[in-house]
Amino acid sequence: MNFKNVKAERTTETRNTHEIESLGTGNLFETIVVLSKRSNQLSQDLKKELAEKMEEFVIPNDTLEEVFENREQIEISKFYERLAKPHSIAIKELEDDQIYFRHDEKVEELDLVIEAKAEVKAEVKATDDKSDDKADDKVAEKKTEDTAS
Repeated sequence: MNFKNVKAERTTETRNTHEIESLGTGNLFETIVVLSKRSNQLSQDLKKELAEKMEEFVIPNDTLEEVFENREQIEISKFYERLAKPHSIAIKELEDDQIYFRHDEKVEELDLVIEAKAEVKAEVKATDDKSDDKADDKVAEKKTEDTAS
């Protein structure tokens, strides 16, 4: 994700909880959980990107006595400190309908319903097969009786 072009607020802003609730799942607490999970994802991406840039400045020295201050390294750190925070980006994404969420409980319920229907179909098929076998047995018995008579 390109964190440079994000239009989220860089400062703290008071939010209307009813607006967040209506933009999200319809339940304030579920919406906060969704925002929290998205915020964690963004935070991990940001941390990974920063770590990749800081790897360039790693000195393969084992001594802890000397600490080198590099101007570029300081500028990169300051740049990342000035970026919008992950929770602000998550809220902005929610406002712009860029967050996808689903209810796993409902998916699991649907899976259970589908499995139950499949089991019923299998039972019906098994009983149909048994009734077909019985009918075939009766036909075979009549043929044997007819040939015996």
